[in-house]
This record gives sequence, structure tokens and C-alpha cells, in this order.
Amino acid sequence: MNHKIAVIGLGYVGLPLARLFATQFPVVGFDINTKRVAELNAGHDDTLEVSDELLQSALVKENPFVIAGEANSSQTVGLYCSDQLEDIADANIYIITVPTPVDKNNRPVLTPLVKASETVGKVLKKGDIVIYESTVYPGATEEDCIPVVEKVSGMKYNVDFFAGYSPERINPGDKEHTVEKILKVTSGSTPEIGKTVNELYAAVITAGTHLAPTIKVAEAAKVIENSQRDINIAFVNELAKIFNLMDIDTHAVLEAAGTKWNFLPFKPGLVGGHCIGVDPYYLAQKAQEYGYHPEIILAGRRLNDSMGEYVASQVIKTMIKNDIKVHCSEVLMLGITFKENCPDVRNTKIVDVIKALEDYGIKVTVHDPWANPAEVLIEYGIKCKTEVPVQKFDGVVLGVAHDNFMTLNLENLKKENAVVYDVKSILKQSDNKL
Repeated sequence: MNHKIAVIGLGYVGLPLARLFATQFPVVGFDINTKRVAELNAGHDDTLEVSDELLQSALVKENPFVIAGEANSSQTVGLYCSDQLEDIADANIYIITVPTPVDKNNRPVLTPLVKASETVGKVLKKGDIVIYESTVYPGATEEDCIPVVEKVSGMKYNVDFFAGYSPERINPGDKEHTVEKILKVTSGSTPEIGKTVNELYAAVITAGTHLAPTIKVAEAAKVIENSQRDINIAFVNELAKIFNLMDIDTHAVLEAAGTKWNFLPFKPGLVGGHCIGVDPYYLAQKAQEYGYHPEIILAGRRLNDSMGEYVASQVIKTMIKNDIKVHCSEVLMLGITFKENCPDVRNTKIVDVIKALEDYGIKVTVHDPWANPAEVLIEYGIKCKTEVPVQKFDGVVLGVAHDNFMTLNLENLKKENAVVYDVKSILKQSDNKL
């Protein structure tokens, strides 16, 4: 396979994929973030998805598409990162891995996808294949993205160029289920292109591939994966609210129920991040365009989105029981990333807890050794300390189960009668837990 691959977007999804493809093919990773590109070419990934060792072993100093000024015919493998459009002009496979967020009203934002499609359209050539990995609603690739490529390139879909869709399944911070170890769903705009796309991924995905019959099927499969998890977590979150009222240990209940062979092992918690807390809105949006109101999906979203305020209310109740004056009290929030042992702060629901506590007049100090303080400040307007504070607090909330927090001496952080609230229900000693 004489493929020359350009990966558009070098974030949590794009970089691991580009690094993996670079073991078998010449790859140019493209990103509009000049600082990010410079950092990667220096051999470091601040998302920590790709180790410095792996990244440095994949990097090449010059564009692998071209050797000594001549078109590459000998398949020199390796990864070169660039923010220059001309560096991806010689690719014949374009893989788009940009974010697909929602706005403040939870409506899908396709702007990054549209911009990436315009970028590819500027350099597209006859016979090229454009593959999308970003999570979208069924139909987005062919109804929203491909027309942009056609308009900018002046070429006709499935005549001059082709498309594929292979949904990303990256789990940020997971060093066990890395990209090559997760079975990959693939699809193409024609049966022949589907086979080509499938063979392309099969060359590097050791877990295997599954060729879906159409692009829409692959898009739908992706969006329901996380919707299913969201609904299941919403169910156990509701159980937690019910059992807390009944003074029953939710986790003890789940452990007992889990002894049945077909009981699904979900736990209550805050549902953030770029996938589970976002993807259901993409499916709901498309369903509503067809005149159907998705009751279960949106009910699950409402319940999970309410958990930040619920956690804050439980912290307040515990403080009152301990005879702590709530107004002007000081609380330490341990963690602000959306999950443990990961620097990703996108759509973190810890922010909801912080804002709800501040509404009660509480001063919240945030400590997270994984998060980038500058990123947290820009994204949320919250100051974050990477070092353990030296003062004592009226309350300590374990929001994220970073390994670093398991060795903290909480007694050194607590005032007299201070409360400890365990969102993750993993501490041996706590006054309350979710």
C-alpha cells in the first residue's frame, strides 16, 4: 500500500493515531497550533497520550513525502509535524481528527470539522481519500463535511475523490487500551473504498477492524457507544440519590448486585470529558431534526448534568452536621481534570461542583498535580495549584481519583471538625461519599 497519510488535528486522538501510522507509512501531522507543533517536533506531548520515547522514535526531521526534492516512491516511514499547508499537499489519505464540542446550549458545534474540511479541500487531488474520525451524528460526514470539500476543491464526491469514516475510540489517560489495542470500526463511501480504508487501519490496528456497510452506520455506532454509557451512569447516579436518602451504602448495594453474572458494573459519579458528556447531544440533535424527541437519552443527560450541584449540596449538609459555618469557610478541591491520572480538563464537571460551592459563599482552593494551571485559568477562570497547599481547610473534597491523592495525609489539610467528602468513594476514611 503506497499510502501517504496526513492527519489533521494533533490532539488526544490525532497524535496517537499519527504516531501509530508512522510505524508503517510516511505521515505528516498537521495542526494550526504553532506552539503545539513545535513542542511535538521537539519530542514532547503535553497531553501525555504518547510518551516522549515513542514520539521521538517516530519523528523524522524532514517531510517524509519528499526525498531529496523528488516525490517519495520508496515509502520512507516516519512522522513529521507541521502547521504549513504545503507540507500535506502530497498526501493521498487525509484523516481528520478535530474536536466536535457542544455550545453552552448543548448544541453540536461543527466549526472545527468545517474548517478542517476546507483545509483538506485546498490541497485535495484526484483519487484522494478523506477519512473522518471525529464523533458526529449520523449523516454529518456526507451531508455537512463533504459538500465543503467539494466546494473548496472543485471536485466531485465519489468521482474525483472519496471518503471514509472510522470513529475514534481513544480513552485519554488509559495506557492499557491504546489505539492499536482497540478494535476499529471502518467504512467507506463506496464498497471498494470501504475495503481500502479497512485495509489501511488493519495494517496498524492489532486488535482488528470491523468494516461497517455504510458511513452512516459507522457514525451511528460511535455516537451510541457513549450514549449507552451515559444512560447507565445516569441510572446508578439516580440510585445513589435514592439510597443516600434511605441511608444505604450505594456501593455496597452495587457490589451485592454485581454478584449476578449479567449485572453491568457501573458506578455513580460526575460525567464529564469530551465523549460521554457530549456525544448524546449529537444523537439527540439529529433525532429532533427528524421530529423525534429522545426522552431516555436527554433524561440521562439532565440527571448526569445535575450531579455537580448535588455533590455540592451533600458537602454543605455534611459541613452543617459538623457544626461548620458554611459562609466564608474554606474548602480544598482535590482534582479538576475530568478523570484520574490524566491532564485533560475538557468538559470537566468538577467545575460545576466548585461553582455551586462558591454560590454558598465558600472559598474553594483547587489542587491538581496533573492539570495545566494556565489552561484551567483560560478555560474556566479558576486558579489551580499543582503543589499541595500548606494551610488547613474546613472541608476536603476528593473530586478526582489521581494516584497522587492516595498517599496524601488528609489530617494535615483539615481544621478541627473539618469534613472529607469522597466523590469517587475510594478513601478509607470520609464523612460522606457519593
